[in-house]
Amino acid sequence: MERRAFRVAGFAMVGVLVILAVAAVAAGVNLAEEPGGATVAALIVVGAVILSGFTVVNPNEARVIQFFGRYVGTVSEAGFHWTVPLSTKRRLSRRVRNFETDRLKVSDADGNPVEIAAVVVWRVVDTFKASFGVDDHISYVAVQAEAAVRHLATSYPYESHEDGRASLREGNVVSEELTTELGERVALAGVEVLESRITHLAYAPEIAQAMLARQQASAIVSARYKIVEGAVGMVQSALERLGELQVVELDEERKAQMVANLLVVLCGDRNVQPVVNTGTLYG
Repeated sequence: MERRAFRVAGFAMVGVLVILAVAAVAAGVNLAEEPGGATVAALIVVGAVILSGFTVVNPNEARVIQFFGRYVGTVSEAGFHWTVPLSTKRRLSRRVRNFETDRLKVSDADGNPVEIAAVVVWRVVDTFKASFGVDDHISYVAVQAEAAVRHLATSYPYESHEDGRASLREGNVVSEELTTELGERVALAGVEVLESRITHLAYAPEIAQAMLARQQASAIVSARYKIVEGAVGMVQSALERLGELQVVELDEERKAQMVANLLVVLCGDRNVQPVVNTGTLYG
């Protein structure tokens, strides 16, 4: 797990380094009068060791400190610091990043080939796991994102023809599940998934035309159903209104003829040409 590394203010250690430099110069001046070579050498070595502990941390970045291969902590506060000398200081970004997958061709839950792509917003929250849990946390997120998108596409149909069944076209449901699944996959790398969204969703080219025709047919059927349903209600209302006002007495045969005429007028998709009947219904 990530932990804070030992650190002190860098400018304070710069002051110590200046004092050592002054002492080394003074020892060098006195070298001609008294033997002081060992002192000068020791001061130079100490100064070099101190110099190796300086590091600069930028905002939303961190430095992972290793001392001869051993993890000793992370410096995440922005500024000029001095930490464990003779250590390696690996830079690691904590900034929010975006990753967009390629357009993946997969089969949905109904077996239809579809093209799908998604964008993932993520950031590093545990520098220890990001550095030592996986080989390369950026590549790891990319691979896991594509795997999660593929799994999601095979779990839902492109569009649902049943009530209560979710589909890939329902963005909120799909995005929440993708974010949850991907967050579980990349937790090993110390990464937090902030958001994920489907950016491209379409049928594969080989079936796109057939599916478009199917969608158009479904839309036409739905529209016709609504038209017929509304027309039946209008005819019923008209007959009831005529009966209440006693405008005309209609027997069953005349009612049937009137219903047929009204349905033709209301349900037809072309302009109706009126026909004037100068005779009677019975010839």
